[in-house]
Amino acid sequence: MSTKANHLLRQWDGPLTRDLVLSPGEFGLGQVPLKLSPNQTTRTVCGYCSTGCGLQVHLRDGEAINLSPATDYPVNMGMACPKGWEALSVLSSSDRATKPLLRNEHGELRETTWEVALKTFCERFKQIQQTHGPGSVALLGTGQIPVEEMVLLGILSRFGMNFQHCDSNTRQCMATAAVAYKQSFGFDAPPYTYDDFEESDLLIFVGANPCVGHPILWERVLRNRRGGKIVVIDPRHTETAQASDMHLPLLPKSDLALFYGLANQLIQCGATNHAFIDAHTNGFAEFAEFVQAWPIERVVRETGLSRNELHQLVDWIAMAERTSFWWTMGVNQSYQGVRTAQSLINLALMTGNIGRPGTGANSITGQCNAMGSRILSNTSTLLGGRDFANADHRREVANILQIDEAKIPTSSGYTYDQILDAVDRGEIRGLWMIATNTAHSWMQQERTRATLAKLDFLVVQDMYHSTESARQAHLVLPAAGWGEKEGTFINSERRIGLLKKVARAPGQALADFSIFRLIAHFWGCEELLENYDQPAKVFQLMKELTRGRPCDFSGIDGYEMLERAGGIQWPLPAGTELKETERRLFANGKFFHVDGRAKFHFTEPQAMPEPACGQFPLVLLTGRGTVSQWHTQTRTSKSAVLRKLYPKGAYIEIHPRDARERGIESLDPVEVVSRRGRTLVKAMVTPTVGLGQVFMPMHYPETNVHTLPHFDPHSRQPSYKDAAVEVRLSQEKRS
Repeated sequence: MSTKANHLLRQWDGPLTRDLVLSPGEFGLGQVPLKLSPNQTTRTVCGYCSTGCGLQVHLRDGEAINLSPATDYPVNMGMACPKGWEALSVLSSSDRATKPLLRNEHGELRETTWEVALKTFCERFKQIQQTHGPGSVALLGTGQIPVEEMVLLGILSRFGMNFQHCDSNTRQCMATAAVAYKQSFGFDAPPYTYDDFEESDLLIFVGANPCVGHPILWERVLRNRRGGKIVVIDPRHTETAQASDMHLPLLPKSDLALFYGLANQLIQCGATNHAFIDAHTNGFAEFAEFVQAWPIERVVRETGLSRNELHQLVDWIAMAERTSFWWTMGVNQSYQGVRTAQSLINLALMTGNIGRPGTGANSITGQCNAMGSRILSNTSTLLGGRDFANADHRREVANILQIDEAKIPTSSGYTYDQILDAVDRGEIRGLWMIATNTAHSWMQQERTRATLAKLDFLVVQDMYHSTESARQAHLVLPAAGWGEKEGTFINSERRIGLLKKVARAPGQALADFSIFRLIAHFWGCEELLENYDQPAKVFQLMKELTRGRPCDFSGIDGYEMLERAGGIQWPLPAGTELKETERRLFANGKFFHVDGRAKFHFTEPQAMPEPACGQFPLVLLTGRGTVSQWHTQTRTSKSAVLRKLYPKGAYIEIHPRDARERGIESLDPVEVVSRRGRTLVKAMVTPTVGLGQVFMPMHYPETNVHTLPHFDPHSRQPSYKDAAVEVRLSQEKRS
C-alpha cells in the first residue's frame, strides 16, 4: 500500500476531542468552556433525531464514560429523551463492524484487509461502468452522517467517480417538505424556530405525534407561555391527541379535502389577511376560486368529521393572533404529500401566519442531519441547494471547487425508487449504500430484498455488520458512528450544531470521512479532495458553497463560534451580527422567488391507490412506536435499557369492534395479510385506532412486508401510510 494510503489508514487512531481554547467574545450565547482537561466534560449534539439536542459528555482520561443533557443548549435546555441518554451505550455493541468483510467464492462474508477491500471496491465498480456504462452504478446515501462527510461524498461520487444516480434515505422522510417549500417559498426553507412552540396561541399538528416522535419538542409545547390551544389532526388517537384540546380523527388520506374546506370557510367568514396576501403572495385569487368546490357538506362527507368540529376549528383559527401549523411523516409520506404540505402553507399565507413569533407552516424533520442532506449532500440538489439543471448553478459550483464544469451532471439522476427499479430491470448493476438499511426500511420488503440480490456488486458502509442490508452485501466497510468522529449536523430549525469525537471506533472501523478519502486515493481522483484532510476544512468549503444562497452561513467563523453560540441557525451571511439564539425566516415578508413573493399551489385530490376492499378490508397505517425506538432499530436495539422500554416483537393495533368480529383478543398471535405478503405478529386491541384501520410501528421488519410502493409525483417520496390488509387469528390459535 502506498505511503499516502497508509497515512490515511492510520487516521482512524487519531486524537479524541480536540481541545478548544475559547475566549469570551461579543456573542454571549451560552457557556464558554475552558480548555478541556482529560477529566472534564464537552458538549456535542445528539445523533438520533432532527431535534438536535445538546449533550454533555463526561470524560475520564480523555474517554467518554457517561453523558447528560446540556443545560445551556438552546434546543433542549437540560432535557433529553431515552435515546439521547443511551447514545453512548450503543457504540460498544458486539455486532459492530470492526474489519472489512468480503464475500468469498462460497458466498460467505469473511474478514479482509482495508487494502483488499478498497481495491476490490474500485475494481468492481469501474468494471461495471466499463461494461455497462456510467449509469450502471448508483449510490444511496443518508441523513445520518455529518454534513462535512456528505459534502465530501457528493464531490467524490459525482465529480470523481462519475456516479450519475445518487440519492439519500432523506427521500423517505423529507423530500415532500423540501419540494413543497421550494415551490411555495422559492427555496427549501423551514421558517420556524423552536421558540414558536412556546409563542403560539393555536398549535395545529397534522400527521404528527411529537409526544413520541420528538419528545423534547413536546416539552417545548408544554412550556407555551400564551396558553396555546392544541389541535391534532390524525386518524389515530395518538399520545399527542390525548393531550390536545381538540382531536380531529379524519379518514386516512382525506387531508386535502379538510384543508381546502378550511380555506373555503376562512375566506367566507372573512378571516383572511388581505394586506399580507396582496403584498407578499401570488395566486390567491385562483386558489380562492378553486376551494369553493369544498363546501362544508363535502368536507364532512369526505373526511368523516362533523360540522361542529369543523366550525370550531375555523373559529379558533379566525380568533387566534398566532396560529402555527406543524407536520411530520403523516403528511410527508403520502402519494399527494407535496400538495398536502402546501395546503397547510396556503392556510398560513392566507391568514398572515408566517414570519411572526408563534406562527408558520412548519415541517418537523426526521433524521439528525436530514436538513444538511437536503441542502449539501449533492444528491437530489446540487451543493448549496442549487439545481443540477441550472447552468449558472453548475458554473458557480465549478468555480468554488475549481473543477471543470463538464464534470457536473446536468441532472440529479434517478430518485431512490427509480434506482431500485433500475436495479430490478438490470440497468443498474452496482450499488453503494451508506448508513442506511434499505432491505428493512423500503416498502414491499420481500421484493426489495429480491431486487438487491440481483446486483453484481453491493457495498454496504455501516457501523454494524448485522443489518439486513449488510447481510446481503458483497462488501461491508466498517464505519465509525456518532461520537467517534467530528463535524456538524443541521437540525429542524436550521441550527448547525457541533459534533465531537469522544470515543474511538472499534477495531479498524474508520470515519466515513477517512473512507471517502481512501476511496478517492485508490480510484485515482484524490486531487479532488486533497485540500480537505479535516472536517474543519470542509466546513470552510461549505461556507463558500452557501455564500449568497438563502442558506448562507458564511458568517460562521468555524467550529469555535458554533461552540460558543450553542449552534447557529442559517442564514448568517458574512458581516451579520449574531444577536439571538433563535431566529425565524420571512419576518420582512420577503420570500426566495425572484419577485420576493410566496406562491399558492393546489391540485384536485386523488383517490387512495389501494383502498380497502372485501378481501383486504382494513387500511394499514404506520409510524413510530415508542420514544425508545428509532427507525429500523439498528442502534436502539443495542441498548439493554431501551429494549426494556418497548415491545420485543412486532404487533398490530386494531379497533375493538374489528377485533371482536374476528375473534381476536389482545396478545393473540395474528396473521397480517396483504397483496404483498403475510406476517405473524401479536394483536393489540385498542380504541386509539379507528374502525376499519390498523396500525403497525415502522421499526419491525414485518411492517414493510405490507407497505405499498407508491409515490408523490412531485417529490418521489414513498407513501407508507396507506395499504389494504386483512388481520385474522393465526392458524395455531384457530386450531
